[in-house]
Amino acid sequence: MYLAYSLLLTLGTLVLIPHFLFQALAHGKYLSGLRQRLGDLSDLKKLDRPVIWLHCVSVGETQAARPLVERLKKEFPDYSLVVSTITLTGQTLAHDVFAGKADSVFYFPFDWRWSVRRAVARVKPSLVLIMETELWPNFLKECDAREIPVALVNGRISRQSFRRYSMIRFFLRRVLADLRLAIMQSEVDASRIIALGMPNNRVFMAGNLKFDAGSLTPSREKTEEIAARFDLTSSVPLILAASTHAQEEKVMIEAFKQLKEDRAVRLMIAPRHPERFNEVANLLETSGLKWTRRTQTPSKEDAQTEVILLDTIGELTATYSLASVCFVGGSIIDRGGHNVLEPASVGTAVVTGSHTHNFDAIVKLLLEANGIVQLPPLEPSEAAVPLAHAISELLNNPDERVEMGRRAADMVASNSGSSERTIQLISKLLSANQSISSNENPLAVSNAPVL
Repeated sequence: MYLAYSLLLTLGTLVLIPHFLFQALAHGKYLSGLRQRLGDLSDLKKLDRPVIWLHCVSVGETQAARPLVERLKKEFPDYSLVVSTITLTGQTLAHDVFAGKADSVFYFPFDWRWSVRRAVARVKPSLVLIMETELWPNFLKECDAREIPVALVNGRISRQSFRRYSMIRFFLRRVLADLRLAIMQSEVDASRIIALGMPNNRVFMAGNLKFDAGSLTPSREKTEEIAARFDLTSSVPLILAASTHAQEEKVMIEAFKQLKEDRAVRLMIAPRHPERFNEVANLLETSGLKWTRRTQTPSKEDAQTEVILLDTIGELTATYSLASVCFVGGSIIDRGGHNVLEPASVGTAVVTGSHTHNFDAIVKLLLEANGIVQLPPLEPSEAAVPLAHAISELLNNPDERVEMGRRAADMVASNSGSSERTIQLISKLLSANQSISSNENPLAVSNAPVL
């Protein structure tokens, strides 16, 4: 079965070579860290302490891991911490947010037996922590062969992912057997991984680390610098369009033009993917609006510009508190939505589209707390007017807007604590004399219906 998987992985790689080459030449993807992706980690500095290896896929997982990293460094000072990512954006952010905390940041190896064997042999981890649901069969098998415990942390299996995984349940059961522990976000997530073959006594629920990440204070210096450059401390409200995808910027620009008819207002757009920065810049260039890029040389005109393109990585969290209203993207078009907790945690009023299946439980909690505005299902071509109306209602009712932000921030605070519960479970894996039993641990998950 593993041989068939490796052959399919190789075949898929060969088929996608033209795509990889295009992305590499056009956007600089994949070429970065190629040697590390092939398992050659000889450039990593040698560590004289036992190692915890934390794997994050991209930006979202890296941001969510921040409170866990803080606790790991505090609770396990005798261990070195290394962090791997898959994407270039995740790598860039990890180098930034884990500076002074991680001993090394590198690219995760391609999942061939020979490449993961080289990487694991070089790092020699005492424990591997995988954020969310990154199940690489050969990597897990290699760790199991070396008796290296691997834990899934902040585990999540969406409804769509569960349907896909169910089609290969016979294989996935063997893959999950190499996981020592699965610490899931919710009982639904726990039930799904059990249904896919994970033994009940290895599955626990600790909540969502994103609640803890949302409560972390971003760099005040960065926030103040951005506010001063663009004069965002004035009485003119700022609308932040965060983590937007193709078509959503066009919707936001049209909604912004409608808002401008009734009031002074400004807009900041932060596209989800850096390779789209120039695409969005071209869209703004033809919009008729006065705009600038964050990466342009500062000038006096920055204080009067109508639209700011946030074309940087890692600065978005510093801007949430500057906004009166934040629209979170990936939700008007069906990308499952993005993290609404970070703007909610600082009391910024949040508006989102209907496609939020990646954050179903979180959005549900915010809706129950009356701490978010969610638009109905809309085609992008018809979304500008409803979006403008929702934002206008919030701007016209500042007391209600502030109260909604307070309710959202309270909800985030009341659901924090996942990192503490996760550390409790991890500590048992690092102890040679303790084992984890669901019969004795209050974080264990009983059998529950799969949703």
